[in-house]
Amino acid sequence: MGSNSSRIGDLPKNEYLKKLSGTESISENDPFWNQLLSFSFPAPTSSELKLLEEATISVCRSLVENNPRTGNLGALIKVFLSRTKELKLSAECQNHIFIWQTHNALFIICCLLKVFICQMSEEELQLHFTYEEKSPGNYSSDSEDLLEELLCCLMQLITDIPLLDITYEISVEAISTMVVFLSCQLFHKEVLRQSISHKYLMRGPCLPYTSKLVKTLLYNFIRQEKPPPPGAHVFPQQSDGGGLLYGLASGVATGLWTVFTLGGVGSKAAASPELSSPLANQSLLLLLVLANLTDASDAPNPYRQAIMSFKNTQDSSPFPSSIPHAFQINFNSLYTALCEQQTSDQATLLLYTLLHQNSNIRTYMLARTDMENLVLPILEILYHVEERNSHHVYMALIILLILTEDDGFNRSIHEVILKNITWYSERVLTEISLGSLLILVVIRTIQYNMTRTRDKYLHTNCLAALANMSAQFRSLHQYAAQRIISLFSLLSKKHNKVLEQATQSLRGSLSSNDVPLPDYAQDLNVIEEVIRMMLEIINSCLTNSLHHNPNLVYALLYKRDLFEQFRTHPSFQDIMQNIDLVISFFSSRLLQAGAELSVERVLEIIKQGVVALPKDRLKPLADRQVDRVLACQAFVHAASGFSQFHGLSVRFASQDVCTHLSLYINLHRHHHHRYHL
Repeated sequence: MGSNSSRIGDLPKNEYLKKLSGTESISENDPFWNQLLSFSFPAPTSSELKLLEEATISVCRSLVENNPRTGNLGALIKVFLSRTKELKLSAECQNHIFIWQTHNALFIICCLLKVFICQMSEEELQLHFTYEEKSPGNYSSDSEDLLEELLCCLMQLITDIPLLDITYEISVEAISTMVVFLSCQLFHKEVLRQSISHKYLMRGPCLPYTSKLVKTLLYNFIRQEKPPPPGAHVFPQQSDGGGLLYGLASGVATGLWTVFTLGGVGSKAAASPELSSPLANQSLLLLLVLANLTDASDAPNPYRQAIMSFKNTQDSSPFPSSIPHAFQINFNSLYTALCEQQTSDQATLLLYTLLHQNSNIRTYMLARTDMENLVLPILEILYHVEERNSHHVYMALIILLILTEDDGFNRSIHEVILKNITWYSERVLTEISLGSLLILVVIRTIQYNMTRTRDKYLHTNCLAALANMSAQFRSLHQYAAQRIISLFSLLSKKHNKVLEQATQSLRGSLSSNDVPLPDYAQDLNVIEEVIRMMLEIINSCLTNSLHHNPNLVYALLYKRDLFEQFRTHPSFQDIMQNIDLVISFFSSRLLQAGAELSVERVLEIIKQGVVALPKDRLKPLADRQVDRVLACQAFVHAASGFSQFHGLSVRFASQDVCTHLSLYINLHRHHHHRYHL
């Protein structure tokens, strides 16, 4: 490298890199470092990242071989550490060149770390941090721990250096370097519970920075700061707004994000949109990694503790002494950012994490009067299910499950009236309540799943959300009511088809004892389970809010023949009593009114009949917990065969990845979502 701009093809022959990785020891005070760090580097395109790794691998291998004799890696890190001590003052004094060279030092360190972590164990990596200029194989025996010091320095840089145009890129790269540090898990089949970097982050000098780091990363996500304009610093503005190190670390972060979302090897990757804020994106990724680190053997994860306990800046109540790492943040700003960023997988995961783990956030969000700003982006994720990765769809469903646990939410969404939902293309919706739209989107997801992915647990989670809402259905849109009955019709036809296949198969088996029979009984049980859940949803609505839903009664009467076959079915007799009563009661009133009734007249008769129907004639089912629809259990079933995996939607992850990347998403700890009828 050096004072001239460097190109990827020139790196293996670069005299400064060859000297750094060579057999000659370089003192920390050598002028060589100023020469090495005076370079600019055009940001590589995504297609060039592989070329960059290939170009630098020979340099890295040489350094791995010679570093035990020279200690040059340690010297480079010490040069960087000494410069960071003056970084804050340099930012205040607008010392562009000093910040530029410090940025370049961190860039080289991160490039080297990325290769080192790929090529060796954590123990070997730590040993490379201890080598000094001595005879071969010797290393420092004093108490200084350079690896721990570097991690602490990165945390200080992220939290303490003011975010200015000239410090933007070094802030991004400090965060990216921490992501690279934590990427060791990618190269281990087993879960790292005693990782060296984890140990440093969870105790010692790094621990006091816990709450400050989490708060800074959250605010970086909230503010969505864009890269500075060209000319804001002495080194050339990168075309993608991120810099070379950002490109390198993005590769690692993308790998980690595949882990977080459990896309796994060979899984369909989501299209990466143009990043408007590399700082916000990298901050979010680092925050998610830290939050999902496994607990230490003697202490819980402090970063998860910080995420679980932070409060609103408007909350003046004192923190309990038992809550460590607590801090305050502006909930309104955080809520706005979460609403705006739900197009990305990682933002949806952050929303889930906060709703699940932080009761202060959950209470605040459920009390908002503009919940449509949050719910509509989640519904869009589900609506475009065919364009989304499976993990994104599952996270959106889990968020709906969390929200629908709250009766206040279930009531309020029917009071929010929306106009002209342009992304819903099946039908023009000029005016509809948020609750009815939610029902439409969830039912569409179920129908998509029935014809495409056929994932039992996606059905289960969708129906669980509807079941949680059903007692508070209010003023259902006529189209939403129609879709509920249409879904039941689809399930009924499927039930009849499987039943017919089972009957034919049984007859055929009488003439051929050697042919193995398909397991139609299991298919039939699954379909009947789903049908029963649908009947429970309809029954719950009729029992608790019949007078609020004339459109559902109208749809029931219009398709009354569908329910005839289930009246005497032993699996459905109990649940059919109320539905049969409603159909019989209103059918008789329509017969009394005569033939050729208009839609308006039928609805009028239904509204009059609701008043006349004694409430005590509808018998509510006994409240019960239906564990089969709990989201957490669905994931446990989906993860069967991978009992050590603690992740989300394992069905869509390849086995070799999911067996060793469990620590990042801990949805097995998910609280039991209610499904009361």
